[in-house]
Amino acid sequence: MRKDKECNELRPEYRREDLGKGVRGKYFESYQKGTNLVLISPDVAKAFPTEKAVNEALRSLIDLAQKSTGITKRSTGRAKKLHAG
Repeated sequence: MRKDKECNELRPEYRREDLGKGVRGKYFESYQKGTNLVLISPDVAKAFPTEKAVNEALRSLIDLAQKSTGITKRSTGRAKKLHAG
């Protein structure tokens, strides 16, 4: 179905006065900064219901991952020698 470009009317169920007054450029500044919106699944949202809860959990995971890879980087290879011999 093709829309008529000349048609500038609202549907009968909408009234112009109900829509309020639009503000030009209201979100321009925040749009220019960019965003990193991530949608999470409903089951995850139950466990982490707020932005703060999600951020704390992710920071803990990052911290744990950095600590565990730090141990691997400092390894002397002794475990490999024990398993090989």
